[in-house]
Amino acid sequence: ALRNQRTNPATPSALYSSRHTRFMNGSMACVARSITPVAFERFSSRSCKHVTLKPPSSRLAARSVFCPHRARFGAPSRGVRTMGAHRSRIEVLDGLGVQQENPKKNLAVFVSGGGSNLKALHAATQDGRIHGTVAVVVSDKPGCGGWEWAKENSIPTYAFPPKKGEPGLSASEIVDILQSARTDYVCLAGFLKLVPPEIVRAYPKAVLNIHPALLPAFGGKGYYGMNVHNAVVASGARVSGPTVHFIDEEYDKGTIVAQRPVPVYPTDTPQDVARRVLEQEHVIFAEVMSALCRDDFSWREDGVIMIKADTGKDGCKFV
Repeated sequence: ALRNQRTNPATPSALYSSRHTRFMNGSMACVARSITPVAFERFSSRSCKHVTLKPPSSRLAARSVFCPHRARFGAPSRGVRTMGAHRSRIEVLDGLGVQQENPKKNLAVFVSGGGSNLKALHAATQDGRIHGTVAVVVSDKPGCGGWEWAKENSIPTYAFPPKKGEPGLSASEIVDILQSARTDYVCLAGFLKLVPPEIVRAYPKAVLNIHPALLPAFGGKGYYGMNVHNAVVASGARVSGPTVHFIDEEYDKGTIVAQRPVPVYPTDTPQDVARRVLEQEHVIFAEVMSALCRDDFSWREDGVIMIKADTGKDGCKFV
């Protein structure tokens, strides 16, 4: 039967057709070493889905092949493992039929303070709003509130960057740690250091920061924490709010992902504004990561991401 499948790739039951490939018919299946576009599309229209083949043989062992998001197909290989949010997996398991799953994404969260956004993200992974797991916590201030909370919850913690003149992990070592944890997204939740280019390049369009103002206003070096809210009140602005954005190698310059405006009243103190903005930070960061972990987003032609939000019977809207 396999010989016939190889000589007649047009047969409907031939799910794979490429060099170094074994085929699947009604009775057996094996993982392909390389996959053609046609075969891949028959499994899933979205390359980031987890595709599980279930043949009837109980003796068939599971095996994985990694394929890149929006992959280029054709060249045979043992499987390509890509970095960050673009990883997808095809597995062959026991059973019947074809089943699709979206595996949970792994998040690395960088913190410098109390970790309220870290806790909000973790809570969203626990109650199912985010289809992911907080796998790693990194901090430039070991012993800060976010660091201690992560340790109490048995989340691996790493100190980075080291203080000047002191030994510690390098940027390349942190990248290795993130890759070992199979990190999909890096979330900067109140991380005050400039992320080194090694991490930005290792995770393109997969490192996100939350800023406590509506960028591009009140952003850049020195605009963090209460400095931002003091500047907002002093300027007379009547609106502020958090911004989630991708990061690049400059402070607060990456493409905006989502924003949530909040009012600023003439009688507000910086503390009033900070409290109002922080409440929305916890909401919008979780919403964005929820959509990313569900792969529920699209890209404009100019490279701007459009995050979808659930709106019940009315379909969806963009955040």
